[in-house]
Amino acid sequence: MEILSFVVTPLAENCYVITDGGDAIVIDPGDAIPELLEALEDYNVTKIILTHAHMDHVGGVPGVIEKTGATLVCHREAVPMLEVAHEHGAKYGMDIPPLPAPDEFFDEGDTVTVGEVTLKVVNAPGHAPGHVAFLGDGFVIGGDVLFAGSVGRSDLPGGNHDVLIDSIRTKLLPLDDDTVVLCGHGPATTIGRERATNPFLQ
Repeated sequence: MEILSFVVTPLAENCYVITDGGDAIVIDPGDAIPELLEALEDYNVTKIILTHAHMDHVGGVPGVIEKTGATLVCHREAVPMLEVAHEHGAKYGMDIPPLPAPDEFFDEGDTVTVGEVTLKVVNAPGHAPGHVAFLGDGFVIGGDVLFAGSVGRSDLPGGNHDVLIDSIRTKLLPLDDDTVVLCGHGPATTIGRERATNPFLQ
């Protein structure tokens, strides 16, 4: 298994690609930058999976689908935000193309596989409707729920700070201290570091 990361969009969003053998999945392609598309050329890209559908996490979906033919999968509650990402992007000067409807949906307890790697889907609302995190072996791809020294915004439509903190405390903090958190923005961190030092969790 290998995890590739690409920083995309003016909001410095982290797009991740997980590869195993000849297969790959793409997580939160905020923009279909040439470096991302080039990296996908050697793989059978089966799925694009979304932690949530804010504009900076989805703008590259059409480009990746055009390049790879991958299916799009998200939580059902993320669909309304997915449908307006194009309009939201225009308000902020971001050229986000109209997005296709998801091909599939996942929910709490479902799994996503790539090669022999399995990710468990956990619901983690509070930052955005239909927000999920993906738990792997020793790592979690958490979207915009938990950051190094911070937590996700809750002042956007559908956000709720108390729900966000509950998601972190019930879904992420029970993980082992050395679990690596691959965040939607900024550097990676660990569960133990955030449990001990994150000012929003004290």
